[in-house]
Amino acid sequence: MSLRIYNSLTRQKEEFKPLKGNEVTMYVCGPTVYDLSHIGHARSAVVFDVVYRYLKYMGYNVKYTRNYTDIDDKIINRANKDGVPWNEISERYIKAFDEDMKALGVAIPTECPKATETIEKMLEVIQTLIDKGFAYVLDGDVYYSVRKFEGYGKLSGKNIEELEAGARVEVDERKEDPLDFALWKSSKPGEPSWPSPWGEGRPGWHIECSAMSQKFLGETIDIHGGGKDLIFPHHENEIAQSEAATGKQPFVRYWLHNGFVNIEKEKMSKSLGNILTIKDALKNYSSEAIRLFLLSSHYRSPIDYSQESLRSAEAELDRFYETIERMERGWPDVVRGAVNTEKKQNYIQPYINAMDDDFNTAAVKGFIFERVNEANRLMDNAGKWGIDDEFQKMLPRIRTGFKEMAGILGVFNRTAQEYFQERRARSPIPADEIEKLIAQRAEARKNRDFKKGDKIRKKLEENGILLEDTPKGTIWRVKIG
Repeated sequence: MSLRIYNSLTRQKEEFKPLKGNEVTMYVCGPTVYDLSHIGHARSAVVFDVVYRYLKYMGYNVKYTRNYTDIDDKIINRANKDGVPWNEISERYIKAFDEDMKALGVAIPTECPKATETIEKMLEVIQTLIDKGFAYVLDGDVYYSVRKFEGYGKLSGKNIEELEAGARVEVDERKEDPLDFALWKSSKPGEPSWPSPWGEGRPGWHIECSAMSQKFLGETIDIHGGGKDLIFPHHENEIAQSEAATGKQPFVRYWLHNGFVNIEKEKMSKSLGNILTIKDALKNYSSEAIRLFLLSSHYRSPIDYSQESLRSAEAELDRFYETIERMERGWPDVVRGAVNTEKKQNYIQPYINAMDDDFNTAAVKGFIFERVNEANRLMDNAGKWGIDDEFQKMLPRIRTGFKEMAGILGVFNRTAQEYFQERRARSPIPADEIEKLIAQRAEARKNRDFKKGDKIRKKLEENGILLEDTPKGTIWRVKIG
């Protein structure tokens, strides 16, 4: 089975074939940096991080660009509100976004350009559109003439008549057509600006991505990604200006769009006051739990963020790492045994088939927990009847499969010791106090004072601490939720 991707442009799954052999070019729209990034930004970043990881895992040379929109009306408004220069706002929130991405384990793309660093390329593309008759100058502004581009609406499925009735366009009665959008905006007093052939000004939003994708990836790229909210007008306008400027179709060969994140079954919006920042989410849950949650549904589907769903992700992580700890504590030599390369490929094939089916991380997670159950069954049987051939053969393969998928998903890639150490750090009771109580319990049990031992266990459990007695002593964990 080869990789098949759902293409938003054709509205069907297609076999993935890069334009240039083993080289893949991928562009993903990054944040407009005027505020802290929210959980919706996290989903897009994590989804396309997994796409990036998987393509590299399959042996492709991936050139991946994700931009920062660091000049925009929202940035200027925030700067005016805070009484600071506009670039102080953009730099502040670029730094915050980068911190969030690091916390979530998102790999750094090949290129992370800022819009303000690519002005020269934007001016070049805009001038080409003017020269070709697709754009016009109006009092220092430059507008794209939507009706001049024959295929406008092919990504979103919208037609000109529908758009004319109520599209989300800027209100400007000077324009030749209400649908036309700004490529260049003339400067206003006190606003940042750059020189251009049409006067001082700054770029419109849509031209940024066309210019940056051309500069770093070429005139035709393999994959362009972003949230579904970007399909119209942003990505529709990108197609129109890019294909008009270069004369080449398609601008993008595969369009990928991730679904929305809802909060407690409500759409995230400022009007509802339910915007959840990544930083706030990280205060309550581990970064690995947030990442696992974001990958628990197919990337094109909407996903509902709730306390219950995050507690479920935390519980799944506990289950996984408890299994790894049990493997490595009880049968370290077996777990680390060599796995025949051919047999390893056969065993991880279900994971690969799921990823090849439009990056189905939800199915991959399902297979992982099937293997978790299988591993625990094998260990239960080994504890009762001893090690057999199936145990020695399957346990190393299961562990190897986990390691292979951990690199792709960006979760399940720590040692059990690292995981539980982090969990213990979130304990409501100081670790030294817990250890003292465990020692008191052990002494009580040694003296056959089981009532006192049970009382200590109950006291710890009431405070969110769970005990597990093992042949090597008692270990403790922090209870989920």
